[in-house]
Amino acid sequence: MNKKRFYSAVSTLAAVLLTLGMLSTVAVGDQDPLPSWNEGTAKQSIIDFVTRVTQSGSPDFVVPEQRIATFDNDGTLWSEQPMYFQLFFAIDRVKALAPQNPAWKTQQPFKAVLENDMQALAASGEKGLLELVMATHAGMTTTEFEQTVKDWLAAAKHPRFKRPFTDLVYQPMLEVLAYLRANGFKTYIVSGGGIEFMRPWTEGVYGIPPEQVVGSSIKTKFEIRNGKPVLVRLPEINFIDDKAGKPVGINQHIGRRPIAAFGNSDGDLQMLQWTAAGKGTRFMLIVHHTDAEREWAYDRKSKIGHLDKALDEALTNGWTVVDMKQDWKIIYPFQLK
Repeated sequence: MNKKRFYSAVSTLAAVLLTLGMLSTVAVGDQDPLPSWNEGTAKQSIIDFVTRVTQSGSPDFVVPEQRIATFDNDGTLWSEQPMYFQLFFAIDRVKALAPQNPAWKTQQPFKAVLENDMQALAASGEKGLLELVMATHAGMTTTEFEQTVKDWLAAAKHPRFKRPFTDLVYQPMLEVLAYLRANGFKTYIVSGGGIEFMRPWTEGVYGIPPEQVVGSSIKTKFEIRNGKPVLVRLPEINFIDDKAGKPVGINQHIGRRPIAAFGNSDGDLQMLQWTAAGKGTRFMLIVHHTDAEREWAYDRKSKIGHLDKALDEALTNGWTVVDMKQDWKIIYPFQLK
């Protein structure tokens, strides 16, 4: 084949590939990025925001490195009733460790756990819950703790749905995560939950790697054990990544102010405020639990996922509020089958 024919063939092939590429792009663009969402204001607000900040030439265009989106975990990405899932983990750990700690039979809040007295456990308050966490999450290496979390998630079942806890993630929010990442966003978890409780599974479940997880933590120290360097978890609080702690955690771990933030409770209010206060186009969303039949309905009076001031501020400032009952076709991925 002479050069002229060769270049002509290459040109023709390139044109065909370009055409196919263009057709492919149009086909993908025509697909619904949020198929588990009902048509409505909430769904459209997400799509409109993403379009505005990613469309070249748009006055709201944001360069990819600044496309940071932060997500609360409990109640925003997965369920949190009848109590936070990490508390289920702590309770199971107390029962597993009880034979090694006979004093727990008469010592609160451990006694309440061993007797399945949830009322007494609730009465122990935040101090009692911290005691549980310190006793069950410390004293081991970070590697041992990671494996303990993985083993528990593989075996434990939610009391209502009788399914693994990681099955109770929200399909509509998984779609939001995927949609944002497909449009150049970097997605982070910013949660009051334990950072090392979440990191072993968030990449497999949400597609969020451990380095993009921000959470509460206990102190660790470096040791040499059996000739090997390890990090040992200590029974001391290091950082609480909740309420006013969330913007602090974002600053420490991420170093950029988000342009989008997603939450569901007053514990997320300061993260939403911090996001809203930045320059340029911003997006704030609250998941409002309104579906008692498929999930749970709760807000202002709930001790878990208490939503009061954040809901008022969302309504006042025009933030997106998702009505779970009205806006979501399904709740969980297993309902797709």
